[in-house]
Amino acid sequence: MAHIGGLVAAAVAAVAILLHASIHKIDEGHLGVYYRGGALLHSPSQPGYHVMLPFITSFRSVQTTLQTDEVKNVPCGTSGGVMIYFDRIEVVNMLAPTAVIDIVKNYTADYDKTLIFNKIHHELNQFCSVHTLQEVYIELFDIIDENLKQALQKDLNVMAPGLTIQAVRVTKPKIPEAIRRNFELMEAEKTKLLISAQRQKVVEKEAETERKKAIIEAEKIAQVAEIHYQQKVMEKETEKKISEIEDAAFLAREKAKADAEYYTSQKAAESNRLKLTPQYLELMKHQAIATNSKIYFGNNIPNMFVDSG
Repeated sequence: MAHIGGLVAAAVAAVAILLHASIHKIDEGHLGVYYRGGALLHSPSQPGYHVMLPFITSFRSVQTTLQTDEVKNVPCGTSGGVMIYFDRIEVVNMLAPTAVIDIVKNYTADYDKTLIFNKIHHELNQFCSVHTLQEVYIELFDIIDENLKQALQKDLNVMAPGLTIQAVRVTKPKIPEAIRRNFELMEAEKTKLLISAQRQKVVEKEAETERKKAIIEAEKIAQVAEIHYQQKVMEKETEKKISEIEDAAFLAREKAKADAEYYTSQKAAESNRLKLTPQYLELMKHQAIATNSKIYFGNNIPNMFVDSG
């Protein structure tokens, strides 16, 4: 009986070991690739729990979301023969799920070592070998990451379609201490020069501002004077127009008065001309004689009254 119990326990243990070896989990954002007898199978598995033949089939989990590979302590020799080291280079990349089988088949599940790590070393040394320390460390440092990204992606488009480089981040390289101190002194001098140049620009800007302010003030004074001048001119013109209007009105009144007097005189003359008839004159003579208080009688009346003829 004890023997049977031992066999059952052994069988249960064997089943437990087989289940443990066959059941596995694929995390979200990954695909599972399988090897059977060392040969890659062509059907990857999706995230979740899966079962495989224990001891015959093995699996690797391959990430298909954004991941960052770090390449550390990359040596680089400049064109001048100075050896420098890049402490860390980060490569952000993503593998398309449809390209997993082909890339794993050609470059194994550790494809990043071949396609990214080794390429970083190669491309960075290619860059350093044709540039001076001054260019690598200062002048062209800001374009190293973009150059690496473009060079990597160009090769990956041919060698491993489906693997995309999203970004490359490069840290400042380590350089020999003596050279670093020289660079720091040089940068300090450049900073002083920049500060001096900036101070000069500030002084020039302030002088330019004062000059512009003086010009604006002078223009304002000139404009005010021009306005006052125009105002006086307009006042004089207005006075002139008023005077001309008054003169014209006076002339018109005088002309009208003269015309009226002339018309009156003319009418009076015409009236007198019409009145001066022989009969009217005779009447006026008799009226004048009638108004005289002296009356003369006799045959010899003075000639001043009676015509002798």
